[in-house]
Amino acid sequence: MSTEPHASLWPEGVDRIIRDEVDSTMAEAARLAPDLRRPTWVMAHRQTAARGRQGRAWVNPEGNLSATLLMRPEGGPADAALRSFMAANALFEALALHVDRTKLAVKWPNDVLLSGGKVAGILLESMGTSQGVEWLAIGVGVNLKAVPDGVQDAAFPPTALAEHGDLVGPEDFLEKLAVNFATEEAIFAELGFGKIREDWLKRAARLGEVITARTSRAEITGTFESIDEAGNLILRTPKGAEVIAAADVYFS
Repeated sequence: MSTEPHASLWPEGVDRIIRDEVDSTMAEAARLAPDLRRPTWVMAHRQTAARGRQGRAWVNPEGNLSATLLMRPEGGPADAALRSFMAANALFEALALHVDRTKLAVKWPNDVLLSGGKVAGILLESMGTSQGVEWLAIGVGVNLKAVPDGVQDAAFPPTALAEHGDLVGPEDFLEKLAVNFATEEAIFAELGFGKIREDWLKRAARLGEVITARTSRAEITGTFESIDEAGNLILRTPKGAEVIAAADVYFS
């Protein structure tokens, strides 16, 4: 296990813990939370019980990145949730160091696409009250070396960075991701979510095009117009603007 950053590029005031194997970095971060006082990235070379959004299984072969940032953000749950977009921006920039950035796009609410395939996913979990967040865990999985086996009928088939650009190790990539996320935090603190939102929209897949959002209650098709200041998806439909807080998005 490593507990200290290994390079000078590592952001100041942020810690790092690397495990050989855990059940999931999200679970490991939750266990560590009571004793951590600074933002800390928890990375594992192998996960035995990883999960994605809505409890879906997440398989990430060795050589890919599996990591969780544990932090104690200021503000309430709404502000904490905006960090999904900050993580997407940071992932985009870290990946762009190794592949043509025109092949990359961010997909609402929490994926990064590479040549149309899913190369990275983000998962947020928090603990606290309606007034504040005690801690926030930002889980990140990136297909650096290989795609997981057994993925079938996916709307966005997985792809790996190594298939399109450089082969980079997970620890090296984590450093670049941590630096870029620290930059996003600085932007958020100085300029607010407006700048984060502006940058995210510049990278957004299918902006201005017709997409479909499947919520727990309905399927809504419309023109992807924007995201609002709360990070909600805005679709323009024949009935007017639809504001969607949570859904799975599909492209035509």
